[in-house]
Amino acid sequence: MTYICSTGISTPKYNINQQDIKHLVKEIFRYSSRQVDRLLPVFDNAAVKNRQFVVEKSWFQEDHSFEEKNRLYEKLAKDYSLKAIDHCLHNQDFLTDKIPYEAIDTIIFVSSSGIAAPSMDAYLINERPFRYDIKRMPLWGLGCAGGAMGLSKAYDWTNAYPDKIALVVCTELCSLTFQKGDIKKSNIIGTALFADGISATLVIGKDSPYRSYSKGPSLKIKSTSSLLKPNSSSVMGWEVTNKGLEVIFSKSIPSLVESFWKEHVESFLKELDIKEDEIHSYIAHPGGKKVLQAMEDALQCSRDKLKHSYKVLSEHGNMSSATVLYVLNEWMKEGINGNNKSVLSALGPGFSSELLLLEWNE
Repeated sequence: MTYICSTGISTPKYNINQQDIKHLVKEIFRYSSRQVDRLLPVFDNAAVKNRQFVVEKSWFQEDHSFEEKNRLYEKLAKDYSLKAIDHCLHNQDFLTDKIPYEAIDTIIFVSSSGIAAPSMDAYLINERPFRYDIKRMPLWGLGCAGGAMGLSKAYDWTNAYPDKIALVVCTELCSLTFQKGDIKKSNIIGTALFADGISATLVIGKDSPYRSYSKGPSLKIKSTSSLLKPNSSSVMGWEVTNKGLEVIFSKSIPSLVESFWKEHVESFLKELDIKEDEIHSYIAHPGGKKVLQAMEDALQCSRDKLKHSYKVLSEHGNMSSATVLYVLNEWMKEGINGNNKSVLSALGPGFSSELLLLEWNE
């Protein structure tokens, strides 16, 4: 048995509303009036009101090399990750006392928006009093599925070592991958959706003495499932170019939700002998408005079961791997009582689906 006991959020410095971003994009990209009429409505229809970035608006108007972007990633990813970790280990909403850094047995660092070697977790360990024999598990290239996959790895590890603690850190600085010269539709859609987000989650094994630090309803991870769709690597991911990471974002994703993802959820619940109407809520990564609507249609469920996914999308945009932990944070703050069940879900490159069954207890 594994427990999620706390989350932490590190909010990027610069908040920009969607209309300001729309006007900025109109200035940056040189379109004909016909192209403007065809492409810019995506900003109005994205269900995004505000997003946060680690760079100010003027940064997007300038040219930047891949080297410059990545050096900025290395610095800012470290700074913001440390803030999310501090918040997670000291979060009074979920903990009766601070969790000491020395108590963490493994750190799982998830990111797909920059490159660091040694991996970023090494820099984080050097900045806080973590033990130097801490286990390290950096995960790269998982995109939007990375947060859910990080939690699944933490579940596996704390099941194997039930007296241990794992810390999952998701850091995505999507703004630093912005391609000023890329006028393809996928880049415009990405520009209308993606933002920067940094989050951390504390996962504790059932025999750890630090379980007593948790307050409020306990949240157990009961089971996990991973599924990869064969020959679908072109659906989502990065194209690595001389200018950096160029987004791949297929228009087929909503239809894959209604087929591939729906079948995964149905088989997952069937294997666990759980009926769909027993699921209290879906802690779903909000890939976009169309993705969330496709999930509603696939599940034939009320929007209320996905309410925090819509909320996070509106207030923060799509922050890749970190987003699902923002959604989890909202549900944990709400405090679900009773023996209710939730499904945590994220889709990512591959094309892949990650599911976790969570159970709330008094």
